[in-house]
Amino acid sequence: MAREFQRGHKAKIGDLTAGTDLYVGVQIAGPGLTFDISCFGLDADERLSDDRYFIFFNQPTSPEESIQLLGAQAGDSESFRVTLDKIPPHIQKLSFTAALDGDGQVSQIGPGYLRIVAGGEEVARYSFTGSEFSTERAVMLGDFYLKDVWRFAAVGQGFDGGLEALLKNFGGEVAEEAEAQPEPPATAQGVPGFAPPSGPAAPAPSFGVPAAAPAPQPAPEFGPPQGAGCGAGA
Repeated sequence: MAREFQRGHKAKIGDLTAGTDLYVGVQIAGPGLTFDISCFGLDADERLSDDRYFIFFNQPTSPEESIQLLGAQAGDSESFRVTLDKIPPHIQKLSFTAALDGDGQVSQIGPGYLRIVAGGEEVARYSFTGSEFSTERAVMLGDFYLKDVWRFAAVGQGFDGGLEALLKNFGGEVAEEAEAQPEPPATAQGVPGFAPPSGPAAPAPSFGVPAAAPAPQPAPEFGPPQGAGCGAGA
C-alpha cells in the first residue's frame, strides 16, 4: 500500500522502496487550465547550474537519461522516469513543478497528486487540492534530494510566477526573445524556449503503457516489485 504524504512530510526513498528505477506521476488539472509540468535538476546550492537538467517539453531527457519526461499516461497528466543510480554527482536535488500556461490560478485546480511507483507498485502519494492555494500561478510539488541518501519531500508550495519565473528562481537563464531585433535567431541560446512543441512531449515509453482504466491505474513497470518500508527521515 502506498504511503500517504502531507505537505512538509519527508522520507528516505530507501524506506519506501529498495528500487532505484522510479516512475513519478503528476495529476493536476482544472477547467480551462493548461499546465507545464517540469523537473529541475539542481546542484548542492539548489541552483540550475547545468541547463541540461531542466527537463520539460522541449528537453525531455537529461544527457545520461537518468531523468526522462514520459508524457501523459496511466491516468497522470505528466510522468517521469527517474533512475537514481544514474544521476551524476553534481545533481543533488530534483524539483518537480507545475506552472500554468495561460490565464488562471492554481486555486482553480481540482484534487491532484504526485505519486512514486517502483516495480509497478505505488509506494508514495502526496495529494493536494486547489483550496490549499490562492493567486499563485505555479506550484513546487515535491523534491527528491540527496542528504547522505536520496530522500523525498512533499513540498506543495505555491509560486506567483509561471515557468519562466520558476526558472529564474532556480538561477537558470531565460532564452532571450530579442524583442528589439527585427530578425531573431532561429534557435535560442542556452535553455530552450517555452513555446509548446507541435508534437508529443516525448515518445511512448518502450517498456509499455498501462491500458486506460478508471483511476487509480498502474504505472509502467521498470523492474521487479520492491518491498516498501514505513520509516521516515528528514
